[in-house]
Amino acid sequence: MILSSHRRSLSRRGAMELFGSLLQRFRQRVYIQDAVVVITGASSGLGKECARVFHAAGARLILCGRDQARLQELVQELKEIADGKRKTYSPSTVTFDLSDTETVSSAAEEILKRHGHVDILINNAGISYRGMVLTTHVDVHKEVMGINYFGPIALTQAILPSMVQRRSGHIAVISSIQGKIAIPFRSAYAASKHASQAFFDCLRAEVEQYGVLVSVISPGYIRTNLSLNAVTGDGSRYGVLDKNTAEGQDPQKVAEAVLRAVGCKKEDVLLAGLLPTLAVYIRTLCPHLFFKLMASRARKEQRPKQD
Repeated sequence: MILSSHRRSLSRRGAMELFGSLLQRFRQRVYIQDAVVVITGASSGLGKECARVFHAAGARLILCGRDQARLQELVQELKEIADGKRKTYSPSTVTFDLSDTETVSSAAEEILKRHGHVDILINNAGISYRGMVLTTHVDVHKEVMGINYFGPIALTQAILPSMVQRRSGHIAVISSIQGKIAIPFRSAYAASKHASQAFFDCLRAEVEQYGVLVSVISPGYIRTNLSLNAVTGDGSRYGVLDKNTAEGQDPQKVAEAVLRAVGCKKEDVLLAGLLPTLAVYIRTLCPHLFFKLMASRARKEQRPKQD
């Protein structure tokens, strides 16, 4: 009798979990379908994968980047994809350099002209960095901050008034777990991501009253060309696909997780493995231990260079 009751309880729980999952997927689909979605850094890496999954979900995409030819190649690819199960739209493009904040306002005007409004803005474009604080020129810090911080906030502030006026909108930023913890030889990058986390946390609180949502999504390492294109302390290109990046998460899986996070209106999401996630808690609960671990990591990473 007890065993039978337990089985019925498990069965009901399983049914409820299944129903909850299906309901969540339905809400996500309704939220994304027909929405005007802007994606920066869409021509490569995670941005390109986000374009694919949001297009498949029925979003009206505006793809942004610096390389018009690569954006058009992506548009052509997406046009040729149709499974017949869901209505999809032909994406449009807006080409501009996010690091040139003087051009961002005119780019925002062009973006808004495409459909008259923006439902979801995904700030994805970014650049990475590898180097020692001791030998990094301040101009490199400015370059990384310009692309990873000042560019996204300039675009956000240009789009935001239209969202406030409509009392509707969603701003998402692809940050990094390094926006929550800092590791050696990533100072400029981690600083830019910490700044982004702080800015968008402030923004979330300020615009909640206007019905505007803010999501900060923080992945760990992703298998893209981010490290190849990273800048070094003297401003030159790093040009190396490092081990952590090569063994990182599948960008398609991360893009699908971004879609779910935005579709479910999540405010702050960590997309990292067990150890990086654990590091976030250690940094908060036992900072001294975290600092010791990072110092050990710094010595270990420097050692081969000294041999």
